[in-house]
Amino acid sequence: MSTRGNPFTELEQLFERMSRQFDDTSRMWESDGPFGRWTSAAEAMAIDLVDRDDEFVATVDLPGFERDDIDIQITDHTLRIEAEHEETLDEEEERFIRHERRHESTKRSIRLPEEVDKDGVKAHMKNGVLTVTLPKLATEAARNIEIEGT
Repeated sequence: MSTRGNPFTELEQLFERMSRQFDDTSRMWESDGPFGRWTSAAEAMAIDLVDRDDEFVATVDLPGFERDDIDIQITDHTLRIEAEHEETLDEEEERFIRHERRHESTKRSIRLPEEVDKDGVKAHMKNGVLTVTLPKLATEAARNIEIEGT
């Protein structure tokens, strides 16, 4: 009499192996992993966009950036924020054990649900938090059109 094993054993082993490989790969993208530097800047720019009836307010986390490091552009329906800075220090005078603060840049575009008054946009930076106030364009009230003819 032949003994047959569980037909799903090999499949379970395959899934376990795949799971381990994905775990190993995902660790490479963590902040202290080899690719962490690539993802940390993008993760740092978290944006909240709030609709306050007559304006939108975008709150953006940009820790480590100064107001001169940031460029804000606005088009009809898009808010674009870019931030870039470089550390200026004489590396020959320092004896680094770990040196990660060389150059950092991040950019993000967010689509706005309505057109905004580009001339009325204001931005304020405090403690690494950028607040952008975007007034909505005033919509004209509808008017009745008289039909000519007989």
